[in-house]
Amino acid sequence: MLVPGIVLALVFLYFPMGGLVIAFQDFKPWLGFIHSPWVGLNNFRLMFAREDSLEVIRNTFVIAGLKIVFGLLVPFVFSLLLNELRHMFVKRLVQTLVYLPHFMSWVILGGILINLLGNNGPVNQLLGSWFGIESIPFLMQGDWFRFTVVVSDIWKEFGFGTILFLAALTAVNPALYEAAEMDGAGRWKQTLNVTIPAITPIVIVLGTLSLGNILNAGFDQIFNLYNALVYDKGDIIDTFAYRAGLLKTQFSFATAVGMFKSVVSFFLIVTAYRMAFKFANYRIF
Repeated sequence: MLVPGIVLALVFLYFPMGGLVIAFQDFKPWLGFIHSPWVGLNNFRLMFAREDSLEVIRNTFVIAGLKIVFGLLVPFVFSLLLNELRHMFVKRLVQTLVYLPHFMSWVILGGILINLLGNNGPVNQLLGSWFGIESIPFLMQGDWFRFTVVVSDIWKEFGFGTILFLAALTAVNPALYEAAEMDGAGRWKQTLNVTIPAITPIVIVLGTLSLGNILNAGFDQIFNLYNALVYDKGDIIDTFAYRAGLLKTQFSFATAVGMFKSVVSFFLIVTAYRMAFKFANYRIF
């Protein structure tokens, strides 16, 4: 029964890794892997020598770091607030509504955001008519683009994170709340002394495991939102490799960039799992 899955994994996941040899060649498609000239580590040296390469690495760390921090903080706080609701119908309705954007493609959301946040879009028109604020270049200026990317990603994904935290909250022993209430603790004290300590392990696990995604700033989202005006603050490793490899046909250089990202991500994932085991006793095997 495992043979078909193993064959598919080998064909589509492991055999293509042989193409990484391109990173060490001056690859010419008409010469192929075998006859393309070998250049060693020149593509990697070029990557660290180019200013735009270093720029996209910085952008990737900044955008991914902000997404990780606020992507944990927002669902954590929201789950605590949602957990205080006693009306189950309202609680489930809110939980469903905030979870729905998780299933929407960035192709769709990208088009919606471009229309909403354009210079003449509804958002800028409302800001101008209600508050007298000049048009904000959400998608045309680097810093505003980062802000838009992080906020829109949190809006799309915090519902999924909320479900994880709510699941952890259901495992809290009700007797702890009863004991705290008998000691005179109100809802705020119960939250500080019972709820938060009880779900701290899952927060640690999610936080440490998310370190493995520090170089995944979200290709789908950035690709559907960015433009040449925000390359200095919004370009990330994945979009940079896409333009270098497919648009400029710099196959060897793009492969080197992608390989650098994969190697760093591998070590970050290993480190994250070791930290999760050390601080939260979480392990897969």
